Amino acid sequence: MDSPVNMKSFNPNKHLKEEFVSNLSGTSMLELFLLITTLSMILFLRSVYSSTKKGPNSAEALLKKDDNITSSKKKDDNINVVDCNKNMGSYLAAVTLDVIWIVFPAILCLTILADWTYINAVVMTLLVAFFIVARRSGFSVSQEEGVRSLRTNISAYRVSMNLLTCVCILAVDFKIFPRRYAKTETYGTGLMDIGVGSFIVANALVSRQARGIAKMNLRNAISSTCPLIVLGFARIFFTSTVDYQVHVGEYGVHWNFFFTLAAVAILTSMINLSPSNCGILGWFILLGYEVFLLLGLNEYLLSSERGPDIISQNKEGIFSIFGYWGLYLVCVQIGSYLFFGRPGDAVLRTNDWARIRVWILCLLLWLLTVFLDMCVERVSRRMCNLAYVTVVLAMNLQVFAVLTLADYVPGYKVAALIEVFDRNLLGSFLLANVLTGLVNLSIDTLFVSPFTALAILVGYAYILSIAAAVAHVCGIRLKFW
Repeated sequence: MDSPVNMKSFNPNKHLKEEFVSNLSGTSMLELFLLITTLSMILFLRSVYSSTKKGPNSAEALLKKDDNITSSKKKDDNINVVDCNKNMGSYLAAVTLDVIWIVFPAILCLTILADWTYINAVVMTLLVAFFIVARRSGFSVSQEEGVRSLRTNISAYRVSMNLLTCVCILAVDFKIFPRRYAKTETYGTGLMDIGVGSFIVANALVSRQARGIAKMNLRNAISSTCPLIVLGFARIFFTSTVDYQVHVGEYGVHWNFFFTLAAVAILTSMINLSPSNCGILGWFILLGYEVFLLLGLNEYLLSSERGPDIISQNKEGIFSIFGYWGLYLVCVQIGSYLFFGRPGDAVLRTNDWARIRVWILCLLLWLLTVFLDMCVERVSRRMCNLAYVTVVLAMNLQVFAVLTLADYVPGYKVAALIEVFDRNLLGSFLLANVLTGLVNLSIDTLFVSPFTALAILVGYAYILSIAAAVAHVCGIRLKFW
């Protein structure tokens, strides 16, 4: 197969755009910490505000209506058919309001307000503290509320990381998106570097293995990942002619992240271990892989020399599977420990139980990341080394840790936007990739004004949100992995 750089592209400025997203070194760990904190608090504040709204068209009322319909129609947790005769307009209005209160501020923080990240973090922290103190008086969390709150926070965390990734994959095409947040070339940490690993973390924490459910056999795993493999080949064709973001040097000549997802699912289906043993195996794989990297594998993976064989041409993507698989297995253990308890336990732990532990674990992982980055090997998404794994874990647990503060605010409710995206994380991610391609085909993103870029990003996010809402109302669910 020919290399993408040798094939004809429909984009006359393909080379300029490749340079625009290449040779980047990322940002500081502190800025990433503060940025993720700010984005998490935006979602927190929206949920606090929506909990004060009453009436038949509030997000709370609409979601409660969904729950009543679902419980009366289906008892199977894996099938959620929503009554399509409900007021579609009111439901979409609730989602639209969430886009205004959640997505739009997040886009501003990632673009035109990026230079004020430190100030933004301080302001958001003060706002959260104010809401907690103002509404805390006389509030206590019962066991039942704690279970519901933990489930809500898990969904909110998974959706927030998915939304962040979806926004960034288009925002990176515009000049208003800071280059320090874009994907790094070799070593370093940009915000977009975290999105790749976060998708694996978000799925592993609530996976079948983390819940103690019988593992998927190899045949079923292969059949379930066939759509991912097909999408991987489709992306090869698309990126070889239009897209500039996936080029030689990120995953290799032909490799992309869909193949990595499929490989992780197939490898996991080949083992039958308890969640705790999955974590032990995961750390063993990560440590062994890091040793090989330090012994010279890192130089081979980062070198520009490539042989004619398929492994050499896709060396980064193939070898990084060990890092992503180890990350998945470790998250299985973390998810079981924080959320589910004993294998096969059908009841989630309470938020009180998880809150302190997730904060401690988050801080320990941040300290470990700083140590690895300074003393062992710098963070590298291309290789998925140990430092990359720990920073992805730290940032994901940080988002969840912020959301666990919800129990300190009486009446905290899930936003409608979280509900609609939660059922179609992979589907929304695929649609985001399609919309990103369409935008790049339609306009030259390098030369648009900041105002136009901001309008395009908001419109793109709104279309994505409305599509997720319609799919939710119609009972459509896409799950390949």
